[in-house]
Amino acid sequence: MAFLFRKFQEGVKILAKSPTFARDPRKLQFEADMNRLFLYTSYNRLGRDADETDAEDIINMASKASLADQQKQVQENIHSQIEKFCISMNQILLPDTSKESETVESSKQSNSTARRSGLSFAVGKSGSPADYPVVPETRPLRRAEVSRRLEDIIGYTLHLKPSLIPHKEAGQGLFLSGVADVGTVIAIYPGVIYSPAYYRYIPGYPRVDAQNPYLITRYDGTVINAQPWGAGGETRDLWDGLTLPEIRSTMEGTEKGSDRMWKLLSKPMKSTQGGSRTELLERRNPLALAHFANHPAKGMVPNVMVCPYDFPLTEKDMRAYIPNVSFGNADELNMRRFGSFWFRWGGLSSNGSDSPVLRTLVLVATRSLCEEEVLLNYRLSNAKRRPAWYTPVDEEEDRRRWS
Repeated sequence: MAFLFRKFQEGVKILAKSPTFARDPRKLQFEADMNRLFLYTSYNRLGRDADETDAEDIINMASKASLADQQKQVQENIHSQIEKFCISMNQILLPDTSKESETVESSKQSNSTARRSGLSFAVGKSGSPADYPVVPETRPLRRAEVSRRLEDIIGYTLHLKPSLIPHKEAGQGLFLSGVADVGTVIAIYPGVIYSPAYYRYIPGYPRVDAQNPYLITRYDGTVINAQPWGAGGETRDLWDGLTLPEIRSTMEGTEKGSDRMWKLLSKPMKSTQGGSRTELLERRNPLALAHFANHPAKGMVPNVMVCPYDFPLTEKDMRAYIPNVSFGNADELNMRRFGSFWFRWGGLSSNGSDSPVLRTLVLVATRSLCEEEVLLNYRLSNAKRRPAWYTPVDEEEDRRRWS
């Protein structure tokens, strides 16, 4: 397995230097990231029984597949892991685990009939999510017990404790307990999802990142605000993202949001319309802690990377374990940027499906992890003065990301 991983690492380095990526710098970085994610998550999906031929096939595919095909495959790889995670959580929390597992598996088989072969990823095109999913009664377990049982099933879980980053602003860090292979979905980024159409409703607008280090931006412009989620909770309950928990800032500084993006904004708008949809979510979710991952200090390297994941809302049996709600109306979520302006565009999600999705983010392991702190490259913009604690992992990547 170690030999195969070395081959994948070599493939990542070679493909990242390909002239195919010598176009728009920002798009270049996105394509390079997606290429890495394609290799890492496909490698993970091969499993421990994979042989050298399988690895070579994946590397060869990565060098030839289009960006769209790689995105679809990454979506399918991530969704497969999320599905297994949801089944594990059902085993822990639902009284009749065998029946619920069969329900989720049945849903998987039903959706797979609508998927295209090869590198494609799509969900069933019929039906629409109900206002509130029907969720069975759960076992009255504390979050710590849920986390312990999850580690027993999937081999790892997450905890919060003082960071090992050697500076006073590091605060709490995100730690993995157990073992996770490269390409594993380590954590999910929770919170309220804002499409470009609703930037003006983000709390604190226009300087939304001034007092909120729990913001993150996807390549497509979607912003996720994890501040209302905090560190989760002890129940499964209705959540609309409006309640702001009292949590001390554990991110390093207040620069996590996209500074370049906020230059497009002008003046605050009162939140008199739109609003977040209320959903029944599992607040004891042990993996809904991605917003606590710290940036590595000098001499350290990140061990996870951000991956966009479009969760299909047709997967009703999995909905409680996706810790996100969308702000505003679904018909205004598809926006694209042209220069300094955003326009509504089409009706398809990034995975090529016309089914409704939640545009979320997950953290994917870039190597095998074992009992260690989870570290994420923040890639802060160099357009303004960075905080003293920030040491660039790759200055060229940072420039491309915010070009």
